[in-house]
Amino acid sequence: MMNKNTVLAWATFIMILVGVALIAMGAFRYDDVAGWGFASVGIGFFAIAWVFNALKGRV
Repeated sequence: MMNKNTVLAWATFIMILVGVALIAMGAFRYDDVAGWGFASVGIGFFAIAWVFNALKGRV
């Protein structure tokens, strides 16, 4: 059974994976200004994952 903490843990894990993928796309796939956009969105995903991780046990 999945409770609120396991849902937040899975959401954190998935957002970290997507953040790493976006940063990798920005670093290796796009050489122009779009690469900076992908990397900054990836860092935003890390920030939201950090908030989800902080909410575990408090919700």
